[in-house]
Order: sequence, then structure tokens, then C-alpha cells
Amino acid sequence: MVRVTVYKTGYIGVTTLIDALFDERASRKNVSVRVISSGCKMSEEEAVDAAKIAASVPTDLYVAVSPNVGLPGPTKAREILKETGKPIIVVSDEPSRKAARSLPEEGIGYIILYPDSMIGAKRDFLDPVEMVLFNSDVLRVLAVTGTIRLLHTEIDKVIDQIEKGEELVLPQVIVTKKRALEYSGLENPYAYGKAMASFEAARRVAALSTEGCFKTEGRENYLPIITAAHELMRQAAKLADEAREIEKANDSVSRIVHFRSGELRGKTKLLAKFEK
Repeated sequence: MVRVTVYKTGYIGVTTLIDALFDERASRKNVSVRVISSGCKMSEEEAVDAAKIAASVPTDLYVAVSPNVGLPGPTKAREILKETGKPIIVVSDEPSRKAARSLPEEGIGYIILYPDSMIGAKRDFLDPVEMVLFNSDVLRVLAVTGTIRLLHTEIDKVIDQIEKGEELVLPQVIVTKKRALEYSGLENPYAYGKAMASFEAARRVAALSTEGCFKTEGRENYLPIITAAHELMRQAAKLADEAREIEKANDSVSRIVHFRSGELRGKTKLLAKFEK
């Protein structure tokens, strides 16, 4: 059995459900997943405390999830996890793209998710309800555009290599729209186009959130910008929903599931049987 420890510090959209992607029905016999988190805080102190706990958990693979991997908290946490000698895969958002290039030199893999954009974290705007709604919209975009499928497929490859005792090839993946949509399984060209629009809209949200949170003074100025960011993510989620509904109407939804052995099998027709 391959032991996977998911280390979380701070939050991006995928943080919520990433540990469920490897065993969606809790039926796999070849993998065990543990989660250690510092919650929403990702200061050096919070990140390091959680990393020390994660480093104490017997594991074969660390999946480290955070916003911007170049920040002090995630950086210090990786240093602690590296001391265990176990492989590490970093999962993060677009601001990490520059810092990610140096990770392979440290023996660390990475998967950078462009559409997993920053939330509008201003006190005048972001309450718990708004936070949940935004992240639910993000998750719909990630799911339908193929981003989630690409993410778990890349990590599944490493789990399989560990199980077989093979030399590890850690991912070095920047999830652009082209790369994500290759994994979406969308067959209808209109659905494909809507998913592409969804991906690009979600990616644009980061620029608006950054502008509103860090570059604009005065609540009367930044609140409309942050509101626009969240409205744009909502529209991205609606486009993703529309793409999914087209595929459902055509009975062409791609389903790829983990069997008990960890093997992945897929089908498209709802009433069809899974194929190897």
C-alpha cells in the first residue's frame, strides 16, 4: 500500500477536495491518504508547525498544496518535508509559475493550476458564505475543463511508480487551457468551446482579485473590483455547467474511475460498462 500525505497550508480552490481525488469511493486497496493542514493561515510559523507534523507521519509521497509556492511559509515547509527524503509534488496556482521552475533542481515535482485563481480576500466583502460560494465555482471550473482529471492522473502515475518500485518521474506540469482540455473528455465542439471560455474567464479572475486586494486604495474603489472578480468566476462556473449539460444531453460524459486495485477504467455512455 502506498501512503500519501497531503500537506495543506493556506487555501486555493483545489485544496478542499484534492485528497479525495485518489480514492473517490474509499474503495482502493493500494493507497492510504492522510491530510495535515495549517488551515487558511500560511505564515512561516503556521506552515512550519503543520509541516513538522506532516514530516512525522509515515509516508511514501507528499503532495504539498498552497498558494504561491515562493512565499516564506510554503518555502520553509518544503525544506522540512525534504529532510524526510520522501518525494514531494507541489500543487499551486499561477503566481507560483516562476518559483516552480527551480523546484526540479531540489528534486521536487510540481503541478501549477492556471484557473485556480485568487479569492477576493477583503474584510468588507469576504464572509464565510462568499468564501464557500467562490470556491464551489472554482471547483466546477477545474472539474469540467479537465484540470482535475489532469491533476489526479499525474499524481496517480507517481503512486503507481512507487507501488511498482520503479524510478520516480515527478510531474513538471503547467496546466494551460490546451493541456487541461486534453483531459476533459469533452466531445461536442460547443461544449469544448464553452469549457475553454470557462478556463480563460477563471484565469482572468486572479488579475482582478490582485488589483482589488493589493493595488487599489479606498473601499469604494476596491469593492467593485473584487465583486467583479467573483462575478466573473460565477460566469466561468456557469459556462462549465453548460458544457457539462451538453455532454449529458449527448450521453457522452467521460467517466474515469479508480477500481479497488487502483487501476483506472473509463466509459462515456452512462449505461455502458467500464473499459480497461
